[in-house]
Amino acid sequence: MTNTLASRHHRALTILVVLCLLALASLVLGLVSGSYHISAADYWAIVHGKVDFAAGRVVLDLRLPRVMSGFTTGALLALAGVLMQVLLRNPLAEPYVLGISGGASVMVLLLMLTGFTGLSLHAGAFGGALLSMVLVFAIARGAGVWTPTRLLLTGVILASGWGALITLVLSIAPEQNLRSMLYWLMGDLSYAQGSSYSLLVLLVALVLSFLQARPLNLLALGHLQAQTLGIAVERLQWQLFALASLLTAVAVMQAGSIGFVGLIIPHLLRLSGLHDHRFLLPGAVLAGGGFLVVADTLARSVFVTVSLPVGVVTALLGVPIFLLLLQRNRVVLT
Repeated sequence: MTNTLASRHHRALTILVVLCLLALASLVLGLVSGSYHISAADYWAIVHGKVDFAAGRVVLDLRLPRVMSGFTTGALLALAGVLMQVLLRNPLAEPYVLGISGGASVMVLLLMLTGFTGLSLHAGAFGGALLSMVLVFAIARGAGVWTPTRLLLTGVILASGWGALITLVLSIAPEQNLRSMLYWLMGDLSYAQGSSYSLLVLLVALVLSFLQARPLNLLALGHLQAQTLGIAVERLQWQLFALASLLTAVAVMQAGSIGFVGLIIPHLLRLSGLHDHRFLLPGAVLAGGGFLVVADTLARSVFVTVSLPVGVVTALLGVPIFLLLLQRNRVVLT
């Protein structure tokens, strides 16, 4: 028994080391990829502070902020996906399933429609996500105690309502604003800003969720089992939902609506053997961040004349991966 547990821990640590190396490789790939060619000598000079103006501006002012924003956003979504799937006991749950992204998207589109830009859009996204979170909890709870099934159904209905409002806003939007709105809805890192506060939120959320790793392991076995073993299930559920909502809101503020990261990354990690949340949580951060950086690198490198929204690439990569998992009956939660 002890040898088996030690073997599992050793395997999990090995997977984390591999994920760390892959995440670093994705960051390097994002920095060296682009339409503007930069030689190895220029990169070496940048590392040592001897920056050529053109090369330095491309790397330090354009590529590096975008790569860091992409990594942070992917990590936020993947971590939120892990928490949502445990919370709802549903392997198909992801950060957008409860309508949180829809609420943020509606608020941002309304602000775009009225001419607001910059920080006001970030504040609007957070306000919309918070409003959606409060509505879901208030409606799902009603006069009694909410259940994961009731919460999931409420979120799906609310998300449909937000989708109708998004269609309405797009239908009345001026033509000159329509392209930027659509790009934001599909997920776009071209104008992503504020990766520093997003990174801070990510680190705090990772620490808080890591401290709850044992309760999360028990909750994944079922609510009754967790209660029997002394876990305050309802309080933990509230904490998980609030944390996942915050992570999703910050990701939406950072880069718009990006799907499939929070859905497929937790599944792939569990299939690799990471079931213990002490390893699954940091693994999701590394894998989610690296995945989105690679997707964004493809989005801006496939076509020379145009940069695709990264949400299109994540969907193109995520759909076949998840269909393959379904076909092999390997969609798992525990």
